Amino acid sequence: MKSTTIRNTKSNKLSSYLKYILERQNKYFLYWKQLLELNKIIERQEIRTLFQPIIDIQQNNTFAYEALNRPNSTKLFPNPDAFYEFVGRTNHVFYCECLCRNLSLQRFQERLTDEMKNENPVLFINIHPNVLLDKNYHSGETRQLLKDLGLQPQQVVFELTERSAVTDYDEFERVLNHYRAQGYRIAVDDVGSGYNSLKTLIFLKPEFIKIDRSLIQSIDENIPQQQLLSVLLNYAEQSETKVIAEGVERFEEYSYLKQAGVHYAQGFALGRPDERIQRTQIIL
Repeated sequence: MKSTTIRNTKSNKLSSYLKYILERQNKYFLYWKQLLELNKIIERQEIRTLFQPIIDIQQNNTFAYEALNRPNSTKLFPNPDAFYEFVGRTNHVFYCECLCRNLSLQRFQERLTDEMKNENPVLFINIHPNVLLDKNYHSGETRQLLKDLGLQPQQVVFELTERSAVTDYDEFERVLNHYRAQGYRIAVDDVGSGYNSLKTLIFLKPEFIKIDRSLIQSIDENIPQQQLLSVLLNYAEQSETKVIAEGVERFEEYSYLKQAGVHYAQGFALGRPDERIQRTQIIL
């Protein structure tokens, strides 16, 4: 009986070990298949660029556009979140970010009408904080590309996701000041979605803060969300920062944000991402 128990125990341990080895092997092969797919996407530039309008709430018209780069859907990357989550686990973040930045600027310039170009429209570009800190990232390259495209640094806002942790705030502040001196502006995205929102705002002093959609949805019906918005608006007024409400999907939300004094808004109710660059005029 005892020997049978021992044999069963050994058999179970061996079975668990083999299962562990098989799972690791499958993960290994999946990683390399995804890496090959990523390299192909970058090499062939198989990425679509969409533009979503950002609306001036007080004027009810288009203030700027956010560039959204989305790879073609594949079995390995069925959606953009899966793609960018994988990119973040590789050493390709820098190259992918630079490709998306260049595509955003080039396609923005190509798709603007002559009338729009004369108005010097503003473009928000998503960028990982670590890319700005990367020694390989030379701001002069972006400036030269802008010059070639007939765009100005004042037309570009670097949008930093708040979920991307910044550890050395002093160094990052120094880097951001370097870019600001050239005319670029900074936006912090997803404010309110993470634990370090307030610290990020205090140290980075962005020109724009984008409030996460979780705090905007049904805000016209939710008093705690309204109170938090009031706090952020008070901070913005004191720091000369503009507030952008994300994820606006109902005109009741838009009406409340306008009444509350929010500067800008973005969301499906105001304009969906599109390969075309289109003005939006809000009529309430």
